[in-house]
Amino acid sequence: MKKVWLWLLVGVLGLSFLAAAGCGPEEGMIKIGIVQIADHPALNDARDGFIEALKEEGFEDGKNINIDIQNAQGDITTASTIAEGFVADGVDLILAIATQAAEAAYKATKDIPIVITAVTDPVAIGLADSLEHPGKNVTGTHDMNPIKEQLELLKEILPDATTVGVIFNSGEENSRVQVEILEKVAGDFGMTIVKAAVTSTGEVSTATESLIGKVDAIYIPTDNTVVSAIASVIQVSDEHKIPVIPGEESCVRAGALATLGIDYFRLGHQAGKMAAKILRGEAEPSTMPIEGQTQYRVVVNKAAAEKLNVTLPASLLERADEVIE
Repeated sequence: MKKVWLWLLVGVLGLSFLAAAGCGPEEGMIKIGIVQIADHPALNDARDGFIEALKEEGFEDGKNINIDIQNAQGDITTASTIAEGFVADGVDLILAIATQAAEAAYKATKDIPIVITAVTDPVAIGLADSLEHPGKNVTGTHDMNPIKEQLELLKEILPDATTVGVIFNSGEENSRVQVEILEKVAGDFGMTIVKAAVTSTGEVSTATESLIGKVDAIYIPTDNTVVSAIASVIQVSDEHKIPVIPGEESCVRAGALATLGIDYFRLGHQAGKMAAKILRGEAEPSTMPIEGQTQYRVVVNKAAAEKLNVTLPASLLERADEVIE
């Protein structure tokens, strides 16, 4: 009888061990941590493009890699905690989506490869020595906007516009860089820039209201805070018939007028292809140039134009990559 109980005890312990082993990643699987600063369409697209590219390269979640996706919901402290957790878990690679997530990841580790995406100026914030030669454990894709070309688009649609408002988070380095560029190139188009700074999504509606009566159009950079609250911008601007030209196309689908902008799925996809080379040992982040997009999509919203009583040029509609009816 004692032998029977002994074998039962061994069996129970064995099952318990197997169950516990099944709770975590399989032995030998590559571990990838994804830290995303906030939840909005552009950043979600970048994340999905990254995962899709890895799959195309033979790295599939649940098969030979384990992907841990965590979102900081706009909180920098949370992003740091997530990044530190990935380092403690011994992940093989970190994907950092957006500037603040990238800063958190780099602060947490100088050894684990970090691939970034949706970061406007990685050199300015100390993540790389240069785009061509990063020199550190960071590489990936940046999302510097074609701001001059976007103002050309604005002028094409609104030839009489002379004053443009810009809403941005003054605490986001990527946004400050874009606003500085915007102010520099605006003079080439005979435009004056009126700034409305915010520090949280809750301030976006009020900032938009502050521009009413002062501007002919509103420009939205690729600012995580403002894009997360784009519905507030559209609501106020529609009410006062002020066209909105954003830096990326998800805002156009949300009701902005038009953009010549970045395809964030494609941007994340580029980063995923780069990550695959690192995982295969074919490249090192320190010597892998940080890439940007060279081809941009023209997306216009005809429904928004009708609301605003704006006539879209026929030439623009003909060359648009996407027309939202």
